[in-house]
Amino acid sequence: MEVATIKAVVEVEAGPSHEGFFKPGLPLINFDMSMFRKFAGKNGINLSKYYKSHAVVFSRPSASKFSSTQAAQQERLRVARTIHPTTAIEGCFWGMFQIGGFNWRRCGCSSIEEFVERMSKSEREQLELFADFITNSGMLQHLRNKNWSSFARIYNGTSYASRGYHTRLANSYARHRGR
Repeated sequence: MEVATIKAVVEVEAGPSHEGFFKPGLPLINFDMSMFRKFAGKNGINLSKYYKSHAVVFSRPSASKFSSTQAAQQERLRVARTIHPTTAIEGCFWGMFQIGGFNWRRCGCSSIEEFVERMSKSEREQLELFADFITNSGMLQHLRNKNWSSFARIYNGTSYASRGYHTRLANSYARHRGR
């Protein structure tokens, strides 16, 4: 696969810095409340009893309180893990490719703990997890063929078009291909 293709996905997911880490050992994350709630239900966790005691989890990430949005996201994850570690991990999108924690099996990991360990190790590990994920999820051909819409539908969900996800991928690819 072309390097420009991978760079396009990274740029759309992690931003133009193309970085997978907030700090050493702490991968970029996006704690997604709707996913956290979804997996809490699946895991039999009643979140209502945690609203007051774990308020940071249920509040919007406060950049001013934690010095950056990413620091706030990290704190949300840390506190959410005290509610239920698996649910917290499943409710986050991880690393420079923003892979949902619920996809740990599709990334070739034998456990959710292995997924977090590898995501936290290096950007190379994040790349390898991504490669396994797109292969195991049937997306590799779409990326090879630059079929941005088909890739986006699987990778980013059915509402990808309303967010211009496929267009952003194509534009990013064109920029990186031209360098």
